[in-house]
Amino acid sequence: MSDSKENLLIWINGELIPWKEATVHVMAYTLHYGFGIFEGVRAYATDQGPAIFRLQDHTDRFFRSAHIMNIPMPFDKTTLNKAQLEIINKNKLGSAYLRPMAYYDVGTGLHTSNLKTNIMIASWEWGTYLGGKEIMEKGIKVQTASYTRNHPNSVYCKAKANGNYTNSILALQEAQRAGCDEALLLDHEGYVAEGSGENIFIVRKDKIFTPHTSSALEGITRETIMTIAEDMGYEVSEKPISRDEVYVADEAFFTGTAAEVTPIRKLDGRKIGSGKRGPVTEKLQSKYFDIVNGRAPEYAHWLTYVANEVTKA
Repeated sequence: MSDSKENLLIWINGELIPWKEATVHVMAYTLHYGFGIFEGVRAYATDQGPAIFRLQDHTDRFFRSAHIMNIPMPFDKTTLNKAQLEIINKNKLGSAYLRPMAYYDVGTGLHTSNLKTNIMIASWEWGTYLGGKEIMEKGIKVQTASYTRNHPNSVYCKAKANGNYTNSILALQEAQRAGCDEALLLDHEGYVAEGSGENIFIVRKDKIFTPHTSSALEGITRETIMTIAEDMGYEVSEKPISRDEVYVADEAFFTGTAAEVTPIRKLDGRKIGSGKRGPVTEKLQSKYFDIVNGRAPEYAHWLTYVANEVTKA
C-alpha cells in the first residue's frame, strides 16, 4: 500500500477513521458470507474542482440494493451524499473513486436479525480500470466465460451485492489466464448478459443495441450512454443479443463507473469491426468524458461539485 493511501481517511458510521485503522473483525459476517451491498462512484477533476458524477443516482441504487437484500439502513440518503462529498474534501482529492458499502460486523450463523448495519465510504485516486489512453483507443480483448451469469432466481441481480461478484471474479480469472483483458458472461438462456463488472453495447449500421436481460445490473453509466446516444440522434434498443451477434458487430464497447466507455476489439479471438475503437464508440466516449469533466453544460445537472456543497454545509 502506498504512503499516499495510508494517509487517507475513511468514513465509517459517521466518523472519519485513518485508513490503517479502518478494520473489521475476522469474524465479521460479511467477510464470512459475502452478504452486503456496495456502490462504485467516481468524482472527476473539473475547472470548478472535483465533482461527483450522478451522486444521487448512485445513492438511490445503493438504497434499492439494501431494500432488495433486506439490509436496514442506519443513515438516510442526504447523510450519505454529504459523507461522500466530505470524504473527498477531507482527503484533498482532485479526482476520486468512491466505495460506499453496507456490511455486517461480528455474527454467528446465518441469522441477520440481531446484526447491526455498518456503513463505510472510502475514496482514493484510481485511473482507468481496464487500461490507459492506449486501451481507450485500441480496445480490449474479451473471452466468453464458461461461467453463466447468476440466475435471477438464485441471487438478486438488480442488487449490487458483494457475494454476487464471486461469479464475476471466476470469469475474469479465466479470461486473464487465456490472455484476455476481460470476460463476457452469458445469461441462463445463452444470451449476452454483461462483462465481469460492466454492461455491454454493440453497434450495427449506426444503430446501438444493449442486452435486455434480467441477469444484468442496471448500470448508471449504461443509462447515461443510452441517454447521450439518443440525444445525439442514434437509435438505441434493448434486445436479446447472441454471442455471434457480437462477433459480427461493427463496434462493441463496455460501460461502467470503473470501466467508463471501453472499446472491445476482439471477442473469442474474432476481430470486431475494424479491430479498434469505432466512430460511434469514439463519439460517445468523447461526449462522456466532456460531461464528467464539466465541459458539457447541458448535462451539468449530473455533476455535484464538492466545493459548492461543502461550502453550503
